[in-house]
Amino acid sequence: MPTPARPRRSRRGTLSRERVLRAALVLADEGGLESLTMHAIGRRLGVQAMSLYRHVENKEDLLDGLIDLVVSEVEVPMSSADWKAAMRQRATSARRVFARHHWAIGLVESQRRPRAVTLRHHEWVLGVLLEAGFSVTLAAAAYNLLDSYIYGFTLQEASLTYDSPEEHAEVGQATLQQVSPDEYPHLARVAREFIEAGTEYGAGFEFGLDLILDGIERAQVGQQAAATGDGHVVDAAPPA
Repeated sequence: MPTPARPRRSRRGTLSRERVLRAALVLADEGGLESLTMHAIGRRLGVQAMSLYRHVENKEDLLDGLIDLVVSEVEVPMSSADWKAAMRQRATSARRVFARHHWAIGLVESQRRPRAVTLRHHEWVLGVLLEAGFSVTLAAAAYNLLDSYIYGFTLQEASLTYDSPEEHAEVGQATLQQVSPDEYPHLARVAREFIEAGTEYGAGFEFGLDLILDGIERAQVGQQAAATGDGHVVDAAPPA
């Protein structure tokens, strides 16, 4: 009689929460959150979907785990003595991280109960600003302003990024052909010069970031000038 086929060895023993979350992260990067199902994660790992529930409780726990992974990728400087340099380094890192995982922006902002990784990040940012003498109001406003810029720029950049310089130039030329220099002279001039220079949209990130940081610095100086005679600082909202 033929020897019965040996059952295929299961890979469930090699599973871990880290492996499940990393597989989910790759899927989300490839196809967005809509592609993220337990069956798809199981297929990528070569296991049954039900085995994943040993490592993640449910879809909400899975998404919270993904937020932890993404936020932990944002680099913050070891020394935060210079608040402006620290915020600049954090912002440029966050922009790179969310460019890789742009699907995560809405997810991070909509998290109902932030977990330790996110809370530690918030604590670090606010700590840098408060220890630099920012009032609570100004620190919170500066944090919100910086994140709004990072998220907005990254989302817009994702919609305007092309697979190659050739594709970028091709799309630019097609757009330019639709803009009449007689009817839209300024728009045509700017578009033409950007195309000729091969300027990428992302090149403007640090320019805008520096403008924002300079504005926050001016608001901080104004806040300190408004300090009362007894040494307490009056909360001053940043300029509109």
